[in-house]
Amino acid sequence: MKTGLVLEGGAMRGLFTCGVLDVLLESGVSFDGMIGVSAGAAFGCNFKSWQNGRALRYNLAYAKDRRYCSLWSWLTTGNLFGAEFAYHTIADRLDIFDNEAFERNPMEFHLVATDVTTGQAFYKQVEHGGASLYEWLRASSSMPIVSKTVRIEDREFLDGGIADSIPLRYFQSLGYERNVVVLTQPIGYEKKPMPMMPFIRVMLRQYPNLTDAMARRHEMYNRQLRYVAEEAIKGLTLVICPDDVLPIGRISHDRQRMRQTYEIGRRVARKRLGEILGFLY
Repeated sequence: MKTGLVLEGGAMRGLFTCGVLDVLLESGVSFDGMIGVSAGAAFGCNFKSWQNGRALRYNLAYAKDRRYCSLWSWLTTGNLFGAEFAYHTIADRLDIFDNEAFERNPMEFHLVATDVTTGQAFYKQVEHGGASLYEWLRASSSMPIVSKTVRIEDREFLDGGIADSIPLRYFQSLGYERNVVVLTQPIGYEKKPMPMMPFIRVMLRQYPNLTDAMARRHEMYNRQLRYVAEEAIKGLTLVICPDDVLPIGRISHDRQRMRQTYEIGRRVARKRLGEILGFLY
């Protein structure tokens, strides 16, 4: 039975996921495949490259570097998270991503991006590291309004969470029957409609299918949460999530809150490690 790891996004809430994954790495836990959305992909790729602590490390190091994530970056480049610095310079020169380890690890790596023309999810298995991987991570993680679209293979993409926030059903369709799902919101969370939709429809009026998907996103997300809960009752899905709302916003430069969020993930993973091992093995 193939085992899968499903990681939702949540921007800086993804540091909770990093804490969970680092405990799993340290404990020798492995999966046949993983799929990440947005921050779940951008941070989760370090699990495949066996780079414990890397995601927390570079977020702490560059939290207040205007090239990484800043109003300056948005106003001067069109991207809140610097397209070149955040996704290429750090990985290639400053906190090097181990592309060789990524490729040696037999675990499949999948991610989700949203096609801005169709407004539908686009699923990509990435087998090789380097610039192509980094651009797919950027495509999966680029939030609307504060990011330019990412063009790859004659398509344009934005944040995968718009179209498929928790891709458990998709991973099951690939034959991953036993899945660990890591969420960044506590049990009982319910997403509300986006209050800025009129403004968003104006700003992204050239992408009507995308804005329609954004307007329905809360319905899709809440439906997916119900599906995850139903699958957990059946016994082939294990959900890992924080006990309470995390102490960090989607965009934060507060290093203390970053560490705190990461440590919460580690505590939850350590507390449930026996359960995780029993579920997988």
